[in-house]
Amino acid sequence: MSCESTMLDNHQTRYRSPRAAGLRACAVAFLGCALMGTAPAAMTPAAGQHAPKKASRYEPGMPASARQYYAMTWGVDQLTVKLAESGQLVRFSYRVVDADRAQALEDKASAPSLLDEKAHVALSIPVMDKVGPLRQSMPAETGKTYWMMFSNKGNKVGSGHRVSVAIGAIRFDGLIVQ
Repeated sequence: MSCESTMLDNHQTRYRSPRAAGLRACAVAFLGCALMGTAPAAMTPAAGQHAPKKASRYEPGMPASARQYYAMTWGVDQLTVKLAESGQLVRFSYRVVDADRAQALEDKASAPSLLDEKAHVALSIPVMDKVGPLRQSMPAETGKTYWMMFSNKGNKVGSGHRVSVAIGAIRFDGLIVQ
């Protein structure tokens, strides 16, 4: 027997087994579905079930390096942005770790604004007739938490949006609305 006939016989017997034929049929069906953009029925979730979400390797929120930078540069940490129950107000709060550096945040001449690039809005602090601006304006003390409220008329900023807070020359980026 020649080498060519031996190779041909091995090739034919290799693909004649039922297991090889089944594998070949599955591969052809899968590739056909992949090319058409559909998935076989066995691979799709049943009605009412959701496909499992792929875990992201990125952690939500502000990176630790940014938190350290804001603490060292501006004397604040624990920066949070939360929607009020009605959604008409957005509360920005922070804790002072260095009162001398945090004095720049209490400047009454600066007009704080909350910037949302996704919604293309810049929210400002509302001024009430009898109360004044909805922000704390006392001198910063180490260990205390301070807040500001921004008007969210029309509910433009929503939960999960990534926002920035600008107070004069200071800007806090990468805050996620809770």
